[in-house]
Amino acid sequence: MPGGIFSLTQVTEQQIDGTWPTQWYSPGLYSWGNNGYGRLGLGDTTARSSPNQTSSLTPWSSISAGRFHNLAIKTDGTMWSWGLNQYSWFGILGLGDTTDRSSPVQIGALTTWLSISAGAGSYHNLAIKTDGTMWTWGRNHYGQLGQGNTTDRSSPVQIGALTTWSKISAGGYHSMVIKTDGTLWSWGRNGSGNLGLGDTTDRSSPVQIGALTTWSKISAGSHSTAIKTDGTLWSWGYNGWGGLGLGDLTNRSSPVQIGALTNWLSVSASYNQTCIAIKTDGTLWSWGYNAQGQLGLGNTTSRNSPVQIGALTTWLNVSAGSYLGLAVKTDGTMWTWGQNNNGELGQGNTTDRSSPVQVGALTTWEKIAAGSRHSLATKN
Repeated sequence: MPGGIFSLTQVTEQQIDGTWPTQWYSPGLYSWGNNGYGRLGLGDTTARSSPNQTSSLTPWSSISAGRFHNLAIKTDGTMWSWGLNQYSWFGILGLGDTTDRSSPVQIGALTTWLSISAGAGSYHNLAIKTDGTMWTWGRNHYGQLGQGNTTDRSSPVQIGALTTWSKISAGGYHSMVIKTDGTLWSWGRNGSGNLGLGDTTDRSSPVQIGALTTWSKISAGSHSTAIKTDGTLWSWGYNGWGGLGLGDLTNRSSPVQIGALTNWLSVSASYNQTCIAIKTDGTLWSWGYNAQGQLGLGNTTSRNSPVQIGALTTWLNVSAGSYLGLAVKTDGTMWTWGQNNNGELGQGNTTDRSSPVQVGALTTWEKIAAGSRHSLATKN
């Protein structure tokens, strides 16, 4: 590839050295789909049906797409947000105000942010710093901020004084976290048993789920999913469309294993009862709500148990949005499927797809995040 650094605002349509368009190898953050409230970060509110560069060439280490807003962390440890900020006046962007932003804005001046999770449906956020402390902000009507109350916050506030928080996931109206010791914790709304505590009582502070120390990965949406260190897959909470993958539509208030397999690698749960997962053999699986073809199975039939998407064994990373699926293969290609009313599939059109379709021909896609009706991705 040609060397040098180029500004996309100056050479968007040009080719460098007559070979590679700059958009093919420019790093940074890209977005597409619905752009209400400026959630694409492009400085306007116009929808896009193909990936557009949101940021400059600055590399990003972590991205998270919420329902109408986004969070991102740069490699320098700074945290940024953009999109909706005025709904119910609670400051979901963490900027201390309720003004929408159509371009990324830095949250504070700290350079110690490590990981983030933007809530799928309830307008709240979680973040962990490099020192292991956990911070929350946004809407708090059900105690989903874990602050011991129901007070909304427009700036990040630390939860307690612990420095052992490791992995986070902000769901519809609840939150889940894994500590460095492998224990699993939850809080927030619990009407369908989403907290996994064996009851339906809301919690406004973190409560441990059982006593196990073998939890490895989590994903909270309209329900809860988790993977243990032994590769088993578990789910609990709301199950209206079979999103728990347990073969029925019955809610669960405690973790229940999905099947008996021990080769689950990663899982992503959406706000609308869709789950997509990857096994250690590189195969892709889905289950739950499928009215827009978001399960990627070539139809619109909902499933209450995991079903394999195609026969490929080259899937690497996956993200389930409310009505779409987003995935990256080991070759760096990106694939999308599901609802496409606002161009959220990045295919340059608004045609729904019920099976995975490649986005362009690039092989440099890395991190992905599917929101409600928009998507984010970074190149490597």
